Amino acid sequence: MNSWDAGLAGLLVGTMGVSLLSNALVLLCLLHSADIRRQAPALFTLNLTCGNLLCTVLNMPLTLAGVVAQRQPAGDRLCRLAAFLDTFLATNSMLSMAALSIDRWVAVVFPLSYRAKMRLRDAALMVAYTWLHALAFPAAALALSWLGFHQLYASCTLCSRRPDERLRFAVFTGAFHALSFLLSFVVLCCTYLKVLKVARFHCKRIDVITMQTLVLLVDIHPSVRERCLEEQKRRRQRATKKISTFIGTFLVCFAPYVITRLVELSSSVPIGSHWGVLSKCLAYSKAASDPFVYSLLRHQYRKSCKEILNRILHRRSLHSSGLAGDSHSQNILPVSE
Repeated sequence: MNSWDAGLAGLLVGTMGVSLLSNALVLLCLLHSADIRRQAPALFTLNLTCGNLLCTVLNMPLTLAGVVAQRQPAGDRLCRLAAFLDTFLATNSMLSMAALSIDRWVAVVFPLSYRAKMRLRDAALMVAYTWLHALAFPAAALALSWLGFHQLYASCTLCSRRPDERLRFAVFTGAFHALSFLLSFVVLCCTYLKVLKVARFHCKRIDVITMQTLVLLVDIHPSVRERCLEEQKRRRQRATKKISTFIGTFLVCFAPYVITRLVELSSSVPIGSHWGVLSKCLAYSKAASDPFVYSLLRHQYRKSCKEILNRILHRRSLHSSGLAGDSHSQNILPVSE
């Protein structure tokens, strides 16, 4: 194993570690906080988190074994199962992000009727559709025997070894990525750009009120005026940064792998094995970044994490104080006797 393979293996191990810990923490927050569970986005987050954990536990270790061994890491049946899950979980992840963006769009554009439009039942129906949509392509690939170990990506995924099926497989791959990656990307752009438009409109209204107030308050201290203007600037940038993060992480993680899969269909363009594995690692890295992008950096999840940490520390302090009390009583008993 050369330095490139060692670096890719290290990247996979790091991605697995971060993904496992961060997604497990999101699950703990969901189990701990009833307030989070009562909201419709919790179902989308739960679906996304469970998919990320499955990918981390099942698919990433097999890819790591493929990178290290430079060959198929398991038997044909297990590899086909892993390829089925890889295709299903990738599609489910993309569609879950699209569902979260639709939820944000409804919340921002229709704030007064959000609870009526996005109930837990509606969220459950969207998750059910996500599963059906995500199951369709791997089921078809399984029926056509297009699941197995792909040497270019060192992983069990979509592949076809028969030259006479090249055209059919190319059409299938193009349709798969169009109805998973491209569809989700279009939904993300349409919904979040609409959210950004509404956010900027509200920011302008607040800015007008702020400027009118600053004009009326003649005796206001210059430092207070500067802080108001700085907050005004941060308010304008906040929505742009969040939306850029949502769309940017989606593109950075998934686009290299999808483009590589499409370019691979053209035999005239050679693709290096290291780039193939790297693009697969970038797709896996979405499982590690999702908990931070969609959950752990939000106020409710941060609050839940603090409560979990305080509860753990409180139990430890009670346990240690109990042990200290027991040892103290044991020391006193012989003296009393």
